[in-house]
Amino acid sequence: MFNTLFADIITIGDEILYGQITDTNSQWISAELDKLGIKTRQKSSVSDTSSEIIRVLEEASKRSKLIIITGGLGPTNDDITKKTLCTFFNTELVWNNAVIHHLEQLFSRRGKELSALNKQQALVPANCEVLTNTSGTAPGMWMDVNDVVYISLPGVPFEMKGILNEFGFDKIKARFETPIIAHRLIKTSGIGESNLSEIIADWENTLPKHISLAYLPSLGEVKLRLTAVGENETQLHNEIQIEINRVLPLIEKYVFGFDGDTLEKSIGDLLKSKNKTIATAESCTGGYIAHILTSIPGASSYFGGSIVAYQNDIKTHFLDVPAGIIKQHGAVSEKTVEIMAKQIKEKFGTTIGVATSGIAGPDGGTQEKPVGTVWIAYADDTQVVTKKLQLSTIRSYNIRLTGVAVLNLIRELNN
Repeated sequence: MFNTLFADIITIGDEILYGQITDTNSQWISAELDKLGIKTRQKSSVSDTSSEIIRVLEEASKRSKLIIITGGLGPTNDDITKKTLCTFFNTELVWNNAVIHHLEQLFSRRGKELSALNKQQALVPANCEVLTNTSGTAPGMWMDVNDVVYISLPGVPFEMKGILNEFGFDKIKARFETPIIAHRLIKTSGIGESNLSEIIADWENTLPKHISLAYLPSLGEVKLRLTAVGENETQLHNEIQIEINRVLPLIEKYVFGFDGDTLEKSIGDLLKSKNKTIATAESCTGGYIAHILTSIPGASSYFGGSIVAYQNDIKTHFLDVPAGIIKQHGAVSEKTVEIMAKQIKEKFGTTIGVATSGIAGPDGGTQEKPVGTVWIAYADDTQVVTKKLQLSTIRSYNIRLTGVAVLNLIRELNN
């Protein structure tokens, strides 16, 4: 059996702590390390302060054998990572001729002269092995000290990724003995995490010891992640598939796909497979459903079009919703969305019409119809189905959750 290899990821930069930029580096690095069988134990963001960087490095080196650092490698005075690493390792900066040569060629290709400031990128800690940055000026640095590997990388995401993909990951695999980790995702929608866990409890309790299950809820869906650890990748994937085959009969009506599948793509595939077309009449979602449906390449084969009927007179004029219906029942009502769905289907000549009308918020609610009240409707040649949603007070959530609810309704009525 393999011992678990742990890693720490450290991002350096005041701009991260101030919220001026989003740290996408640590998310990407941890996902890639996971593919190598390396578990990220902790992620830390630290300011451009030498003492703070050293403190975090000292803490990380006590718990992890691999420490990956991004940021602070520019040529300006506020980029202090290299000097701090020298202090931490009790070494000094030295000129690296390979980096100088790379910089000269890089600037020559750009038709520029290598300045003294940019040349300082070739100053690296004496104890490091340089990892060439083919996309930029700041080299990556590999330091293997006291059985801990430290990798320092530029904070620019595409440069960091390039160094790791070209050189870093191969060196990590050569340096450490790591297990094979295999993952599969089962993607569900239309059911909450707690209800899902109740349905599959007996299956979960009988999973093999080397296969674990994680629930990953997000807005409108719950992903089930199966993770297997071992030495043979093909065998692990086969064993995971056996478990998927066991659980699917229990939850099949909620499953819309696997791994990289999206709900909107699954709906597109479903409509194409049944030779069906769709049009949307949207009020509170403001065209969001049309947007996600058409975000899939080839959507023209099943998507007819949309009317965003945000104001009541638009509902009346373009979708033939009688003014009396709106006056009697309100724009946010079962009667209104029922007519909207039927009319959009007829006017666009599609086999399916869907409609939404609601109070997205944060204002506009009443005691009878509070913020988050939404009606959705589905119409085809044989049926009209309506559903009332009572969502949150957060506008963006309500729009997205309504979109998910409509897609789920399409899926449920066409499976």
